[in-house]
Amino acid sequence: MEIKTFFCNPLHECCYLAWDGTGACVIVDPGCYGAAELSLIESFVEGKNLRPEKILLTHSHFDHILGLEAVASRWKLDVYMHPDDREQLVRSADWCARLGLEFKPFTGRFVDIADGDKISFGDTTLEVLATPGHTQGGVCFYCRADGVIFTGDTLFAGSIGRTDHPGGNYEQLIDSIFRKLLPLDGEVMVLPGHGGSSSIGYERSTNPFLQP
Repeated sequence: MEIKTFFCNPLHECCYLAWDGTGACVIVDPGCYGAAELSLIESFVEGKNLRPEKILLTHSHFDHILGLEAVASRWKLDVYMHPDDREQLVRSADWCARLGLEFKPFTGRFVDIADGDKISFGDTTLEVLATPGHTQGGVCFYCRADGVIFTGDTLFAGSIGRTDHPGGNYEQLIDSIFRKLLPLDGEVMVLPGHGGSSSIGYERSTNPFLQP
């Protein structure tokens, strides 16, 4: 599996495009804002001759879905999301209105996902790990074969997701990280929703929020 990171919108959210040798690809958290950012993704897809198959959402905070409608419409894609994050979509529209950001409601089809589900594209399989706490429907997408996990805003390099917004719960987030993420192999690459990458082992031993 190969991965391209796009830093999107004023909050520098990480939108990931993942693909394999078949040319099939998925788009994780399309936070692209405006025509210019969407064009960067389009140009990359066309340049690599890729076939987008699915949109995957780690959660539905506004900065992760600003480009949801545009990306889904461009390639006629379904959106895979945990149903417990549906109410966040309404809050996302409200947040954008407060911040003066244009928000286009999603008009396509959602596919519900749950802990333990397998999502495939091409020859690649991603496992859904439910990690509530940042939001109630937060999930991570783990590629066991390649040792990569998309953690959204659950786990960052040197930090964790905030829990002071509606739907957040600090104790729940910490429990999710300790039960679902830290037991993974230390070499697993962490690709978060903001900032740079890390590894499970490095975060396990150095992340100040995860120490005894």
